[in-house]
Amino acid sequence: MGKKTQHCLLLLLCLSGFFHYSAAFSFWTAKVEISYVNSNNVTVDKICECGVFGRNSPLEQASGIVTLPKGDPKGCGSDPVYNPNNSSLPWIALVGRGNCTFSEKINAAYRQGASGVVVYNVDGTGNNTMQMSHPEGDGIVAIMIGNSQGMEVVNLVKNGTVVQMIIDIGRDHGPWMDTYWLYFLSISFFIVTAASIAYFVFISANRLYNLNMHRRSERKLKSEAKKAIGRLQVRKLKSGDEETNSESNMCAVCLESYKAGEVVTVLTCDHIFHKPCIEPWLLDRRTCPMCKCDILKALGVEEETKEILTANAPPEVTVITVMGGEPMYEVPLTDPTSSDPERLQHHYDNSAFEGDSEAGRR
Repeated sequence: MGKKTQHCLLLLLCLSGFFHYSAAFSFWTAKVEISYVNSNNVTVDKICECGVFGRNSPLEQASGIVTLPKGDPKGCGSDPVYNPNNSSLPWIALVGRGNCTFSEKINAAYRQGASGVVVYNVDGTGNNTMQMSHPEGDGIVAIMIGNSQGMEVVNLVKNGTVVQMIIDIGRDHGPWMDTYWLYFLSISFFIVTAASIAYFVFISANRLYNLNMHRRSERKLKSEAKKAIGRLQVRKLKSGDEETNSESNMCAVCLESYKAGEVVTVLTCDHIFHKPCIEPWLLDRRTCPMCKCDILKALGVEEETKEILTANAPPEVTVITVMGGEPMYEVPLTDPTSSDPERLQHHYDNSAFEGDSEAGRR
């Protein structure tokens, strides 16, 4: 496994840890009951399970007269002034979200004697709520309600209506994942995905580059090999030559005995082969089929070209061993129908011997 893959997996594990940490939180809903006398002198009672207890709020019941802060409706500042109608009765602060932290809002109301704090969400959010985090304001019951529900009570109080509110414990809902964690995980997922795609593109481009370099090196080496093969000794067999006197003398490439009039190539290791047989072999394998002697090295082909080819070379092709009683040589598994001219052409250089070769075949 590559280092890049290990880093991606490590990042995913970290994100998974964050997810489980966030998911460990559960939230409790709050039952909110309000009671007031309307303009027709009729008592109106409303109850809904529409609040959410703050993350640091004690899960306790609270009740009292709803009281709004004077001046700033969001309850911010050093000490927002609350003026309950009857200071001897318990009261609940109703403030809007924003301008300062939840802890500041809650502590400001708590210092002035509120038995609970209700924060309603910002304008335009309807009845949406969230679980507040207020680590510095954990000594008082605090819940959040939706904007529509909060503004309904605010308008009643501003019109002079006395609203009695009871906050009670609802149900446990968990695990809880707030919006910020969702944003964080979404962005993290996007970053990991983008990094993975970028890494894939980089690896693909690098492989294509190496493949292109290998092909160039291969072409350069073959070009040098053609020149080197042109310097090998080539001769035409005669009827009195040693190679034609016995059928045991045969070309190790095609397994055919030598005959008078055939053109053969003598390698630097003194092994001989049919010229049309050995030249394609040397271009492909570059070693003697019998003793594995490095022909190109012996002929002085520059080692730098071979080193470049070796560094960029892909895995070697599969080979089979041709059996003739005993293993004799290895040949590559190539497509006999290949249109590669370098594999099909038998005569590259040594043009001076082409006439001799034609005469031998006749």
